[in-house]
Amino acid sequence: MSTPALAQEGEEIRLSGIWTLAALAAWPAGETSALQRRLRALAQQGGRWNLARVERLDSAVALLLWQCWGKRWPDAIEIPPRFAEQLERIAAFRPAAESPEPLFPLPQKAASFGALVRRVGVFTLFVLHNLAGVLELQGRLALDLFFLSRHPREIPWKELSANVYKTGAQALPVLALMGFLIGITISYLSALQLKLYGADMFIVNILGISIIRELGPVLVAVLVAGRSGSAMTAQIGVMRVTEEIDALATFGVSRTIRVVLPKVAALTLVMPLLVVWSCAAALVGGALAARLQLDLSFVYFFNMLPRTVPLANLWIGLAKGMVFGFLIALLACQFGLHVRPNTESLSLRTTASVVTAITLVILADALFAVFTRHIGIPSG
Repeated sequence: MSTPALAQEGEEIRLSGIWTLAALAAWPAGETSALQRRLRALAQQGGRWNLARVERLDSAVALLLWQCWGKRWPDAIEIPPRFAEQLERIAAFRPAAESPEPLFPLPQKAASFGALVRRVGVFTLFVLHNLAGVLELQGRLALDLFFLSRHPREIPWKELSANVYKTGAQALPVLALMGFLIGITISYLSALQLKLYGADMFIVNILGISIIRELGPVLVAVLVAGRSGSAMTAQIGVMRVTEEIDALATFGVSRTIRVVLPKVAALTLVMPLLVVWSCAAALVGGALAARLQLDLSFVYFFNMLPRTVPLANLWIGLAKGMVFGFLIALLACQFGLHVRPNTESLSLRTTASVVTAITLVILADALFAVFTRHIGIPSG
């Protein structure tokens, strides 16, 4: 392998040989530094640069030459077309400017009215930008589902099953513990009040409707958003930082089919099952507390449960779970795909993903309460 050579004849500066990072790395450190200083000195003197005898030039050394030239083209240069295109790409590259605005630009100190309006405007634009990104991601997922319906062999079964295991099976112990303790707490506090009015039997109504219809889906969604949603955002964000997402695009692999769709589909399918699991654990805890506080037997509690709680409440809870799971996974993937290649952006996007997901879950639960207010509630 011919080594890189630099020669000056009059006003002409000739480069020859192989100018690659591997070739320069074989030189002693002092000679490499001396070569860089000489290149800068020749660039300052001016003259005609001749790269016609260069056999090979990689991106690293091309960037070195561009920096030695003072990030501008020499007044006169002779260079082969293939190397000219490489240097033109480096010359045209402009690093992305980091936004000085925080992720949620709320005023930190008392400021003028104009500064407050500006921050509100920036926050509004941030929300609209992410809303547009979520809608775009939904459209891509719809197109991917249409493609997979015509090409079933392309369905990422391994990725889907892995996400089902991570978001579903591994979350069962903590959800069971949470549901059991929530059931005990609600039952214990309710029993103290029901004893005052001699309405001990209504503990079944209170626990059944509140847990199956409202508390169960919402608490599961909050826990899943903090556990699985943050993990999804962090995973995709790390893939962005390490350029794995770009590598998928280079190989012609759809990032939405291999990365986003399995996560969204898995959490959407798993959430209703997690809601049933946590509600069952909460009802067991509530029945235990009712047995200790009100002396109600387990047989009576679970016999009265289907009589006092209409089945429609269970369907509403399952529907909430499916919608909440879809929202959490979609937002987690959306924020993960927009992580910038630095650790600060990764932490900010992960936090924003969890906060936004919990906020939308509560908003969606309020909409469910409005539109299903006449369904599943005993009138008399």
